[in-house]
Amino acid sequence: MSTQPIEITTPAILTTIRSTPATFLMCPPRLYDVNYVINPWMAGNVHASSRTRAAEQWQRLYEAVSTIADVQLVEPEPGSPDMVFTANAGLERNGTVAISSFFHPERQGEEPHFRRWFELAGYKVIDTPRATPFEGEGDALFSTDGTRLWVGYGPRTVASSHHTLRRIWGIEVTSLHLIDPRFYHLDTCFAPLEGGYVMYFPEAFDQASLARIEAYYPLEKRIIVTESDAVCFACNAINVDRTIILNNISAGLRHQLESRGFEIIEVTLTEFLKAGGAAKCLVMKLSRSVL
Repeated sequence: MSTQPIEITTPAILTTIRSTPATFLMCPPRLYDVNYVINPWMAGNVHASSRTRAAEQWQRLYEAVSTIADVQLVEPEPGSPDMVFTANAGLERNGTVAISSFFHPERQGEEPHFRRWFELAGYKVIDTPRATPFEGEGDALFSTDGTRLWVGYGPRTVASSHHTLRRIWGIEVTSLHLIDPRFYHLDTCFAPLEGGYVMYFPEAFDQASLARIEAYYPLEKRIIVTESDAVCFACNAINVDRTIILNNISAGLRHQLESRGFEIIEVTLTEFLKAGGAAKCLVMKLSRSVL
């Protein structure tokens, strides 16, 4: 399989840490492939992704993210084709990282590589128990004001892991039950946005979880996504201030977002959809930036 080179490398020396408005961790897709089936999107797509097109699409995403935030890079490791989906590496806040404990053995090999990167970067690293699978920012999203942590459970993260997150940061944790296997991580169907908005696909949740979302977000702040946009991972969006970067969406959803004052940047990410990921899956938000 041919690969176009990506002229970006991880800094060789990780030293000083400084604060920035937004920082994201990304992993170049040099070793990306669909090697196995651990979610419905991968079925029928084993080895069907073009690494050349994936590199081109990732590069465009990297460039778009770099216009609104700092980007740090972790190098891919052989045997871990899903490392490109850095959102699943863990959850970080205030210099502390809860490293993921992946549900599927196929991804558990990523854990020591991400742990090493964070330790070298000077973060405090906390392992989450193997007995209570937790898949990082894929299933855990802070509200934009930082006062609440929304955590999904169902296909990949178990509800019993949520008490660990509550203990680490002393934050209110709201559990949301995912019931559609297509939306196996919270960040595939739920996106807290600046200004107190939320974008979500209601059918991905049970009724109790929908009630929790609606109790927190008033009607005028809810942006409901149709199934046709949801299956293109519209909710898998990167939001910094009033800018949203995401995969291609419908004109109707774009209008809804723009009418609320958001600037929309669409980046085609079809090669990553084959593995069940899009824009948000390809970044992990950090509150500290490594020089």
